[in-house]
Amino acid sequence: MAGRFEALPGGGAAVALDEVEISILRSLAVQLLELIGPGDEPAEDADPLAALFAEGPSEPPSDPALARLFPDAYSKPETEQAEDEELREFSAEFRRFTENDLRARKRDDALAVVRNIDALTAAGEGGAILKLTAEDSLHWLGALNDLRLTIGTRLEVTDDDETGDLYRLPDSDPRKPMVMAYLWLGALQETLVETLMP
Repeated sequence: MAGRFEALPGGGAAVALDEVEISILRSLAVQLLELIGPGDEPAEDADPLAALFAEGPSEPPSDPALARLFPDAYSKPETEQAEDEELREFSAEFRRFTENDLRARKRDDALAVVRNIDALTAAGEGGAILKLTAEDSLHWLGALNDLRLTIGTRLEVTDDDETGDLYRLPDSDPRKPMVMAYLWLGALQETLVETLMP
């Protein structure tokens, strides 16, 4: 089970993690929460219908990682985008009514990772077995995807980098730990997806 999720009877998944992996996953999830930002806590007497129609931002985030997590709904290649004001208006309108919910979902996913890790009990020799319910597995899948998108953006990974120089960095390169985390998270994500398939 080391390094890969395996399906549990009745749904859910499990993976063996060592202390370093546990620490890295928790740290990355907390950093993701910080990047996404805090949510607006509704007042106790707030109208739930009004909250449903609360408007969010209309402009895309300036941070490239956040822009990757919250992309424009309607876009053209950059060369044509400046010419199409109508598309920008559609994207702004869509963002205004969806980004708050998307941020909340991404926060919930990252919080589930932190809570699951914090609830781990030692399995001996500095490791633990992480067991996820079917619902937690979906939260983890979302969080792993968001972490990979964020790290990939910071590393400037493109579709052409599948076998690019980025994966053959020398150990002395300061990007090497991020590349290793990116690849490891991808392997975890892939095996978790496999546990969810019928």
